[in-house]
Amino acid sequence: MTIHPTAVIDKKAELDSSVSVGPYAIIEGKVRIDAGSRIAGHAVITGPTYIGKNNSISSFATVGGDPQDLKYAGEPTELIIGDNNRIREYASLHRGTVTGGGKTVVGNDNLLMSYIHIAHDCKVGNGVIMSNVATIAGHVEVGDCATIGGLVAIHQFARVGKYSYIGGLSGINLDIPPFVIITGTRNRSRISGINKVGLKRRGFSRETIAKIDTAFRIIFRSPDLLLKDALEIAKREITDCSEVDDMVKFFEESERGVVRRTAE
Repeated sequence: MTIHPTAVIDKKAELDSSVSVGPYAIIEGKVRIDAGSRIAGHAVITGPTYIGKNNSISSFATVGGDPQDLKYAGEPTELIIGDNNRIREYASLHRGTVTGGGKTVVGNDNLLMSYIHIAHDCKVGNGVIMSNVATIAGHVEVGDCATIGGLVAIHQFARVGKYSYIGGLSGINLDIPPFVIITGTRNRSRISGINKVGLKRRGFSRETIAKIDTAFRIIFRSPDLLLKDALEIAKREITDCSEVDDMVKFFEESERGVVRRTAE
């Protein structure tokens, strides 16, 4: 274990022997950090927080702070972070609230760039990229391998589907379907198509991408169809494709409503 002599570490904290902590970092409360993780100078980590293996937390990041919720009254809620995440400078990740299930959860292999914010009770999957100053409000769910561009703001309780791509400066107040690209300011966000480049990079086959694209055209580019009818047609005409099943299910489970408007 390499701990700089100026670092302040609470006696309640549990750090693996291979963890490194830089100068003036502060680790307070019930914090557990597993093997190989690196905490840079001036980072602040507050518990109860669990941080998995091989994470990198950069200078001035604030991890595990109190939720920014007026109903929060000091309850011992949690932040849980998986493995192999990169949390860059000035990022802020907050613990959960009792009314939201008591925990904020971040998965594995995520890149969380400078000044991003993950609010209370959020659930962030694996392989997610949040660009500089991207902000997700409380109770937001972000699916695996989604990309959130710089200066994007996402409304509380919204969901971001897996493998989706949100362009920079977008304001999001409805659910974003999986596999699509969306850009635009609040109330004028438009879906321009499926995230073909991202899907190819993630190893999706041409056949699967073609089926997703066909489903997209049925659901998003059939103005004469009611949404429920478009979903039924997609399910009936495109078989043996779990990704299309996931897209249809995403619509069916939405409580806020799903962005369906497309770019002209």
